[in-house]
Amino acid sequence: MSAAPRRSDRTSRSDRTSRSDNSRRSDSTRAAILAAARERFATDGYERATIRAIAADASIDPSMVMRYYGSKEKLFATAADFDLHLPDLSQVPREQIATTLVGHFLKVWEGDETLQALLRAGATNESAAQRMREIFGTQLGPTVASIVADPGEAGTRAGLLATQMLGFALCRYVLRLPPVVSLRQEEAVAWLAPTVQRYLTSDTASS
Repeated sequence: MSAAPRRSDRTSRSDRTSRSDNSRRSDSTRAAILAAARERFATDGYERATIRAIAADASIDPSMVMRYYGSKEKLFATAADFDLHLPDLSQVPREQIATTLVGHFLKVWEGDETLQALLRAGATNESAAQRMREIFGTQLGPTVASIVADPGEAGTRAGLLATQMLGFALCRYVLRLPPVVSLRQEEAVAWLAPTVQRYLTSDTASS
């Protein structure tokens, strides 16, 4: 006849079960908050969305949102999930690559308030900045790599392209510099495309 489990063994198993249940509840709560945040940010935009509204959508207390994510900026950075829908540049004539890409970026920026909000948040919040780096790194990097002769240069060329597009977006949508804000899209493309074309297709500076 086997000995009955010791009290300490039963307590240990109970503690592990309790921790497992708490972990599952925590994961479920985080998932509910993120789902509600994505829906609310998409519907209301970053500025109008509130922690209270997101908590109500997730059927939890607002204090729980702050407990898990700390601030609206951090929640937004975690919830942000953007597809830049970059064009297949391998099918674009080489001399039109920059015009195509710059025009596409401007349409994306103009049409997505939440992407503008992520840029604003990224200027002061490390979580948002990291999310922006991930978006551009995972989406822009492979696109540039598909058209450059030397794959080893893809990261540098993509980074230089980002300086143009993010810099322009910062001045247009965050700082709102009047001469930049007043540019029509076709004018902005005409100004930006030659520099972007050089970054993407010209020989390197050391060549």
